[in-house]
Amino acid sequence: MTRATVVAVGPGDGGFLTGKGAGIIAGADVIAGFETVLGTARPHAKPGAEILSMNYPNQEAQLDLAAARAADGKTVVVCAWGDLNVSCNELLDRIRQRIDEVELVPGISCIQIAAARSGIAMEQSLFVTLHRRYGHEEQLDDLIHYLKEARRNVICLPRPFDIMPAALCRRLMEAGIDGARAVTVHQRLTFDDESSADTAIADCAETGDGDYSDLTVMVFPKP
Repeated sequence: MTRATVVAVGPGDGGFLTGKGAGIIAGADVIAGFETVLGTARPHAKPGAEILSMNYPNQEAQLDLAAARAADGKTVVVCAWGDLNVSCNELLDRIRQRIDEVELVPGISCIQIAAARSGIAMEQSLFVTLHRRYGHEEQLDDLIHYLKEARRNVICLPRPFDIMPAALCRRLMEAGIDGARAVTVHQRLTFDDESSADTAIADCAETGDGDYSDLTVMVFPKP
């Protein structure tokens, strides 16, 4: 039986990696993850650990290699951004297709950081993610529905790179959402160059589609 552990490394700042996650990474023979994520994991890797750097074109091959290492009895860890319950489902599916027993170690999400930065409570908020390759239209419909309902704050992860904040705000206005509605756009939360912009949907819609990082969170406060 093959085994692997998936560790969520937090939103970016290495200080948000949990002690549990850091300890598991430190004991791994093999550490796989997208290159940006490995930037948080590498300082905790033991000398001689094999690092499998992933990107979208090679992720299937690298996960196959990680599974082969697990079959050889190596301790395998796959690292992911944020928290595993936010936007990691597609990666988890790929891992589970290859590994018999997968342990999940959750982390701190950028959603939690965005709520803290915006001063809103999670119990008064809804979360919608468009951060998936396929089937995002249903989530977009949910976002429109909850914004029209206007009963709670709405936290949204846009989709890199075709439904970023400007494009998303244009689609919201086309769906009848008031362009004067407030929105805060957080980028690269917890990194040294993080930024936050309090604006309106209409103003955001007029910005450039290329003006945003793929690490972006949008907060629509309750009117």
